[in-house]
Formats: sequence, structure tokens, C-alpha cells
Amino acid sequence: MSISRQRANERRRYEKWQQHRLAAAEARRRRQRVIAGSVVAALVLVIGVVAVVALTDENDTPAAPSPSASSETPASALVPDPALAEGRAWTGTIHLAQGDIGVELDGAAAPQAVANFVTLAGQGFFDSTSCHRLTTSGIFVLQCGDPEGTGQGGPGYTWGPIENAPADDMYPAGTIAMARVGDDASSMGSQFFLVYEDSQIPSDSAGGYTVFGHITSGMDVLKAIADAGTVEGTETPVSDVIIKGVETQ
Repeated sequence: MSISRQRANERRRYEKWQQHRLAAAEARRRRQRVIAGSVVAALVLVIGVVAVVALTDENDTPAAPSPSASSETPASALVPDPALAEGRAWTGTIHLAQGDIGVELDGAAAPQAVANFVTLAGQGFFDSTSCHRLTTSGIFVLQCGDPEGTGQGGPGYTWGPIENAPADDMYPAGTIAMARVGDDASSMGSQFFLVYEDSQIPSDSAGGYTVFGHITSGMDVLKAIADAGTVEGTETPVSDVIIKGVETQ
């Protein structure tokens, strides 16, 4: 074989080797791009998981998003429409741990109070709440409807004005009326009181108290709770008075 032909063969072998090397290098680059893409995807997934974890509290309960100004609902918009009272008498039962108390609600005389009570009862708002206050001197009432059991709780809104307050400030035994903060006619929410003995409750500058119904049965249950008395030095009933549920119709 001539030298020139030998060199030509070597050049062709070199060129083939060079092409193979370039192809191998390109294959490596493709594999690296695939690996890099996978790493990025994994990082995105990890970051996403971290972000989700960051939105949970220590008990793994999803944190509530901060409401925007446009999504906030004014408290006044939560107050049930008085028209829900239908201007009629409603009957119902307050199921206490100590026994049942039958009630009749006056949707004509106190439409806002009745609409409020009926709506909350239908939502199960009163279920498992306590009647936290029992007064045994001068004013004789059992106060209920606070989800916190402290006298400070409510449904997240307040309303007024006062409806159907007695002109003589007399609240006969069996009266059902709305509790409120003194001197604030628009501070009613979910708390109400059951009168177990005739009580004269003086009006303040806001007026009297909204009477929205009366007890039709179970006064013996209410009286037994009152007769048991309160924890010494407090207005807390001796025995826990728990509302198991409220039905209205």
C-alpha cells in the first residue's frame, strides 16, 4: 500500500473516530439536560410541598386565607332577615340535660328576635352550649345562648333595636327575652334568658329587654335548676346546664 493511500485511510479512521466522539459528547449533553430538568422539577415539587406545609399550623390544620377587602362580609349582613319570622307564632323545644322546656315564640311582636333565634336553632348554634348564668336575688333568670359560656360570646354579629319590651318593666315567670349589654340597644346577639319567677328589671337608657316568647311546658325543669342554686360567690349554676339541641316549627 502506498504511503498516500495509507494516510488517506488513517484520515478516514480519524474522521470516523472524531464523529463518534462528537456524537458521544452530544449524547452526554442530552443526558445532562434531562437530569438537570429532573432536578429542577424535583426542586419545584419540594418548594411546592414546603409552601403547603408553611400554610398549615402546628396541628396540620390548613390555615385560613386572609380575607381581602372585597371578600369581607359586613357583620350587619349576617343578621337574619326579620321576614323569616313570618309574622306568626312558632312552637319549639329547648332540650336541656336536665329535661325539656317547651316554648312559643311571637314572630309578630318580635320578628327580628324570633328570626334570629329560629335561624340559629336551625343551624345547631345552641347545641352543646351552656346556660352560664343564674340570678337568684331580685331578678330570677337563667341566661343561655353563649357559645363560649362566659357571657362574652355571640354569633359574630349584633343587632337592634329593642322589640316588644314591657312598659312596666315586669317580666312574668315563663318569659323568654333577649340579653344585651347595658345601655346598648344594638348589642343583642344570641344570648337569651328564661324567667323562672316574676322579675322586675328596670329599664336603662336603652330601654327594656326584647320579649320574644314564653315557656309552655317544663317550668318544673327550670325551677329545679334554680332551686339547686349557684356556685358560692358566683352566678354559675351548681350543675352544668347544657343545651342538647333546640327545635322550632
